[in-house]
Amino acid sequence: MTITEAESARPVPTLLPLTKVSVVVVAAYAGAQVIAQVTSLKIGVVAGRSVGMGTFVYPITFTLRDLVHKALGRRLARTLIVTSAGINLFLAAYLVFTDEVRSDPAWGLGEEWHQILGPVWRIVIASIIAMVVSELIDTEVYHWFVNRVTDRHQWARVLVSNAVSVPIDSVIFAVGAFGALPLLADNPGTLPWATVWSIFWVNLWVKGLVSVVSTPFIYAVRVPEADGGSRRGLQ
Repeated sequence: MTITEAESARPVPTLLPLTKVSVVVVAAYAGAQVIAQVTSLKIGVVAGRSVGMGTFVYPITFTLRDLVHKALGRRLARTLIVTSAGINLFLAAYLVFTDEVRSDPAWGLGEEWHQILGPVWRIVIASIIAMVVSELIDTEVYHWFVNRVTDRHQWARVLVSNAVSVPIDSVIFAVGAFGALPLLADNPGTLPWATVWSIFWVNLWVKGLVSVVSTPFIYAVRVPEADGGSRRGLQ
């Protein structure tokens, strides 16, 4: 039997449940990315610590990415990450365009809108870079764990991949968005290093906690993994 005949002889799972789950998970991932991007423009104080307000939403995207990986495979997970980065970049650009349009005097909130939603490009770029780097790494760690360690214990693959990607995301965002880096030390958005590391630690703990809480969601996808034809993860 040729390889083509062998592949054609494999049982093909029904696509309807996969399609429904995939649409929901992809939409949730993209939506959470946009919500986190906008709310990260505010640095709040929670429990006496400085924190970007998108921190409470963004961590769920790591587990949602794992769900996409499980349902659609590594290649499409990568595509979703890059596409979401493009959407966030377009969002920032459109906010700039909107901010530049003269406000109707009768509305009377032009300056307030500018102060709140006029994007800070340093934060936007740092956020996008942190997202792309950390989530691509999350993709590779997840893939490695399933294919090289074990395809059982789905909760473990989520925790392991998130344990690697969350600290990377947190340090890139905190330092890139607020640190006194070369050529950016005099930037208005630069914060004292003590505040930067406070943002990092709060990001790390909150994202880690949300990742743990969201781990059971991996079982919401009850289909074979589409990772290069692999059927691993069917638990």
